[in-house]
Amino acid sequence: MRFRHPDGTTVHLAYCTNVHPAETLDGVLAQLRDHCEPVRRRLGRDRLGIGLWLAKDAARALDADPAALRGLRTELDRRGLEVVTLNGFPYEGFGAEEVKYRVYKPDWADPERLDHTTALARVLAGLLPDDVTEGTVSTLPLGWRTAWNADRAETARTALVTLAERLDALADLTGRSVRVGLEPEPGCIIETTADALTPLTAIAHDRIGVCVDTCHLATSFEDPDTALDALAEARVPIVKSQLSAALHAEHPRLPAVREALAKFDEPRFLHQTRTVTATAPAPAAAPAPATGTAPATGTATAAGLHGTDDLGEALAGGALPDGTPWRAHFHIPLHAAPVAPLTATLPVLKAALTGLVGGPHPLTRHLEVETYTWQALPPELRPRARSQLADGIAAELAFARDLLTDLGLKELP
Repeated sequence: MRFRHPDGTTVHLAYCTNVHPAETLDGVLAQLRDHCEPVRRRLGRDRLGIGLWLAKDAARALDADPAALRGLRTELDRRGLEVVTLNGFPYEGFGAEEVKYRVYKPDWADPERLDHTTALARVLAGLLPDDVTEGTVSTLPLGWRTAWNADRAETARTALVTLAERLDALADLTGRSVRVGLEPEPGCIIETTADALTPLTAIAHDRIGVCVDTCHLATSFEDPDTALDALAEARVPIVKSQLSAALHAEHPRLPAVREALAKFDEPRFLHQTRTVTATAPAPAAAPAPATGTAPATGTATAAGLHGTDDLGEALAGGALPDGTPWRAHFHIPLHAAPVAPLTATLPVLKAALTGLVGGPHPLTRHLEVETYTWQALPPELRPRARSQLADGIAAELAFARDLLTDLGLKELP
């Protein structure tokens, strides 16, 4: 979906296809037929943007075979779909029964992450619509916090500098500009937008910036205006934004609230949980073994901000202060906030979106609804058929569309 900003800029809205993951190119093609085109038809649009997730095998197949890439581009056109952004965070296995910490591998200290992201950039340059010259890719924020040290940090910095050089070369070769955004996420080396400032200003390249995920922003209790102002002051580009909402519990000490939260404690994804108190946090937990298994104890991330790596750890008791509100990294469908006593962080999303595109000029032109947790919702909230999932995704996009038009953007045909 495309929108005209009052300044004349085109802003793109897509939804991320990691909600129905496919590991192979054949799976991606089936995904377009079975999911993406039905969503477009429900919205009554001739054209729908999708934020394509390409796993390792699918990305390699497209990068290695120009005919396969042309075939995908043709299939997108045939089904009324377009791609201006890719989700490059998950590498593979995002549809597994248990993802958890695996989603952070390989990290930016592993050469495979650089190679994979380079391949994604080349593929995206070949998928961009004829009238679009800029694409974006979101990626993990360096890596998970454990087993990270100065050597790995320097390796990651070097990899990102190399990536920037490759993106420059790709632009020279194709005339298509691809930018990559590190996506701050709780528990990672870059947990907040503030954490992104130092590493990205050290790179100081306009093709490497941030992807602002509004669920992650809310989970870490970041104020949207403060975060966006700090990025602007540091001249860190906002490459794209993922529109998402976190789970909010105002009174986690109450038994009814804990019972409601427990329904969202599921085994597939990691649901980092945070709270803010007026007192200084306890010392951070010791690093986990190099296997990537994180500590099961509470962690302290910043002054007054306490957290656990998963919702179940917080609910176990004692790991997280429960006298102040909790927020959990669980992407809640935008149009369907949970019933009381829980809510979603829609006020954070709306404030962030106002800052991103509600001003005289947009701070980013690529927006992506990313609710990959539909099948991880409590059983009574999950879609029971493919058609119900398409209905839900279409409703989310309609919700996001209305937010944009309320900010003065005009939907384009």
